[in-house]
Amino acid sequence: MYKIVKKIDLNPSVSLMEIHAPEIARKAKPGQFIILRVDDDGERVPLTIASYDEQEGTVTIVFQIVGKTTRQLSEMKSGDYLLDFVGPLGKATELDGYKKVAVIGGGLGSAIAWPQARQLHRDGAEVDMICGFRNKDLIILEQEMKASCTRLFVTTDDGSNGNQGFVTDVLKKLIEDGNKYDLVIAIGPLIMMKFVSKLTLEYGIKTIVSMNPVMVDGTGMCGGCRVTVGGETKFACVDGPDFDGHQVDFDEAMRRQQFYKEDEKKSLERHVCRLTGEVENDG
Repeated sequence: MYKIVKKIDLNPSVSLMEIHAPEIARKAKPGQFIILRVDDDGERVPLTIASYDEQEGTVTIVFQIVGKTTRQLSEMKSGDYLLDFVGPLGKATELDGYKKVAVIGGGLGSAIAWPQARQLHRDGAEVDMICGFRNKDLIILEQEMKASCTRLFVTTDDGSNGNQGFVTDVLKKLIEDGNKYDLVIAIGPLIMMKFVSKLTLEYGIKTIVSMNPVMVDGTGMCGGCRVTVGGETKFACVDGPDFDGHQVDFDEAMRRQQFYKEDEKKSLERHVCRLTGEVENDG
């Protein structure tokens, strides 16, 4: 059992949790993930490690309510326990040797991009962090990200924070202003990573994206997390989750992402019905 040490709601649909998992905290690196189960009947859910504290023995995850399990997680509180919390899984992001990097996060992906920016900044790299959200009410971890980079740019689709636009608009302007990046890291919705990668391809800038497809076992056996990279099948859980953004078949990944949307919706609806005491209707 793994104790929830802290739980903070960052906005109405996104929460942060610190989990007491000292063995994972000692080995975790930016870019890796864990798989958790809430209880014996729970599904296995992969979540990227947002932060870790070796001395406190804690691992931080940030999640958004998208289905039954994340709804269950959101209802838990400090002092509760998770049944399973396994990791660190996947390959750590290779961050050595870079001098100037743009780290880009889209929505919840900003929480996943945050540890990469922090590590690069600690290693002495110049880091421009660009984060995009739909509106100002959805912005998360702004102060934490600001402390983890050289410059932070936060945009919103509707301009409600005073800075309207997309992350690609900011990146394009920074490049055209003469910023010469050794590397761009993009983490967030597939469509965002696709267009960031298209932009950086024009300028010949190495680009890493983090792929987070459906996973079950986290060992490459189930094949559910397969992605096509450079014409070859890769498994995000063991070959990734980081891949060359210029080689990923994003269109295929987006099609696969839609496979279970309806099932997730039905599962969440049934869970909410149980909470409210209303009669379920599976028909």
